[in-house]
Amino acid sequence: MSRVPQFDPVIHAPGRLQICAILSATDEAEFAMVRDAIAVSDSVMSKHLKQLEDAGYVRLRKAALDGRQRTWLTLTAAGGTAFAAHVAELQRLATMTAPEPLGQGFSG
Repeated sequence: MSRVPQFDPVIHAPGRLQICAILSATDEAEFAMVRDAIAVSDSVMSKHLKQLEDAGYVRLRKAALDGRQRTWLTLTAAGGTAFAAHVAELQRLATMTAPEPLGQGFSG
């Protein structure tokens, strides 16, 4: 069942939008890889993940790898549906704007 496109304020923050985009393209990603990809600190990444996890959009899994504890991230089914609906709404909004010819930006 597809969701009606809707703007999702949990996903819309740039960092969370990037996290969802990365996770939508893979089954699972390691915390550090995603953190580095969106260029934020551990604490900022953790705050974004907490909000996504509280919304039921991301699941975290801790596991040892090479003798170190690692955190793995997965976009849940609800998260995938919410992300797809959010992207669809952004695309719908983008089509409402009239394209300007190249070089004819805002002047004022």
